[in-house]
Amino acid sequence: MTTTHEHRRPDGERPGRPVAYGTMRGTGAEVEDGTGTGAEDGAGTRGKGLRPVPRPLHRGECRYLPQSPDARDRRHPVGRSPRAATAPIVIGNPAVFPGGTDADNCPAVRFARHDRPHRPPPPRKALPLHLAAADRAALRALLRERRAAVSPASLGFPPRQPGPGRRAAGLSQEQLDLLLERTPGTYNRFENGQLASPSAELLSAVATVLRFDEQEWVFLWRLTRRENPPSPLHRASGLSVPGEWQRVVDGISGALAYINDAEWNLLAHNKEFAALFPGGEPPANPMRWMLLDPQAREVVLADWARSWAPVVMPQLRHAVELRPENAALARLEDDVRRDPVAGPLYEAAASAPIAYPDGSERPLNHALYGPGWVTTCVAQPVTSPGARVMLLLYTPGDSLASRSSFPEAPQMS
Repeated sequence: MTTTHEHRRPDGERPGRPVAYGTMRGTGAEVEDGTGTGAEDGAGTRGKGLRPVPRPLHRGECRYLPQSPDARDRRHPVGRSPRAATAPIVIGNPAVFPGGTDADNCPAVRFARHDRPHRPPPPRKALPLHLAAADRAALRALLRERRAAVSPASLGFPPRQPGPGRRAAGLSQEQLDLLLERTPGTYNRFENGQLASPSAELLSAVATVLRFDEQEWVFLWRLTRRENPPSPLHRASGLSVPGEWQRVVDGISGALAYINDAEWNLLAHNKEFAALFPGGEPPANPMRWMLLDPQAREVVLADWARSWAPVVMPQLRHAVELRPENAALARLEDDVRRDPVAGPLYEAAASAPIAYPDGSERPLNHALYGPGWVTTCVAQPVTSPGARVMLLLYTPGDSLASRSSFPEAPQMS
């Protein structure tokens, strides 16, 4: 029969009212719901949808979980209470409660009404890998090659002792975790393409430790985040280009070609570009020349205030925003702001959209061929972000009769 006791729970909290404990002996259950009859056949619980209270177990407490219907039918005759078919779950050593206790006769079992049936949580689905198999292989090959090229001793790690252990050259994955200040295994998951959308901070740290160049930096972003990096990896990027570019520019004929760095310093040019200027001497900084030189504004660059300044000035403003620490760009912008002619136009162009020069057409006066138009074509060396390869296609005359010098492609039959 049901016995009512006022007792202290294992956590020391005294309940506000007496608690009824039902004995469960495999044939029935008497529970605390105000309707128990004390009958051994469990008639007070049949059909009432009762189940264990969903609360944490205390040490020494046990609960009974329903077993499968097959096990219930085998252990108990038809007509017995479903609550009698249970399996004990014991937390810690059983504590002594009023009425005695053991795993088969646990007095610390409480039931309450619960309308919704118990459902186990759905199985967790495995997250898909961020990268395809080919991309993961490319990322792994790049990072392993760069790890092998960096000596651990150059970063303060002691030399390896002879004996069993890792024999591969360069940094280990565990050393990368230490250098990146990440939890163990983070770099391993990153190298194997198992980190979905790695942060910009992680990419920058990995590229810095592994001494990436700008081309590898761009490749890393495009591979892992499907976008271009927001800024160059190195502050000095874009201030030089490989020497092969001078040979490329020298080999260009039929167009005015030059290369400037991220500060618009002239790095290379061909003879056609030099012939554009009076005296055949190109300026050391084309941007400074276009905005501040009186000869450029009044002679060479026709219709300067409307055709050149509104296109060129936003480019300078954008370059300063991308490289706020660059002193040369800051000085150039300050000189433009102070200029009585260019200054007001620069302030007016502050809110103008960035007009990139690729494909633009502007009038000019060629030193040898007179008035004409130039169509600009712009490219950027991958290893020198911020530097530009400029091609100017000159067409003499007051208007552009033909906007393309390329013949039409033959029609395929």
